Amino acid sequence: MKMNLPNKLTLLRVAMVPVFMVFAANVNFGTEAFSRWWSFIAGIIFALASLTDLLDGKIARKYHLETDFGKFADPLADKMLTTAAFIYMMVDGMCSPVVLALTLFREFAVAGIRMVAAAKHKVIAANMWGKVKTVLQMATILLYYFLAAIARPTDAFAVSLLIQGLCWAVAAVTVISGFIYIKDNWGVVQE
Repeated sequence: MKMNLPNKLTLLRVAMVPVFMVFAANVNFGTEAFSRWWSFIAGIIFALASLTDLLDGKIARKYHLETDFGKFADPLADKMLTTAAFIYMMVDGMCSPVVLALTLFREFAVAGIRMVAAAKHKVIAANMWGKVKTVLQMATILLYYFLAAIARPTDAFAVSLLIQGLCWAVAAVTVISGFIYIKDNWGVVQE
């Protein structure tokens, strides 16, 4: 299969995940080991990876380069990137394990439906609610890493409160988007 530009951007996003993880693992917000620079660099890498998500979709639609590989790999790349970020945010005490669990449950359910559809030679693209979920996740993650990088030690509680609130908003949108996705595509499973 020949790789077009949107698919290359998706693969670039996948390749950026471990690089992001190296920096995110060393942020340690709210501890003696906290590093503003690790947080700032993690934010930059996450922002660049998120930009590839925006670009690959726009280019694919504008130039009619949408492929089955792209429909499969693009949401997978998003999930890899955001899940890694939420794991490290949880380690830093910014995100409840419940939020991460709800996110993973939704992703497993959606992946299951996509696998059933693929077995029937059907590809189900992401819906509008899934895109809203991804944008909210990415915005929350970016806000965390950049706020952590510029916050004063006295701002740690405020940053924590804001980010934890946003993580719960992410969980709500994630559950709603998962429910809508399952409801809209249940027919594929039952065929």
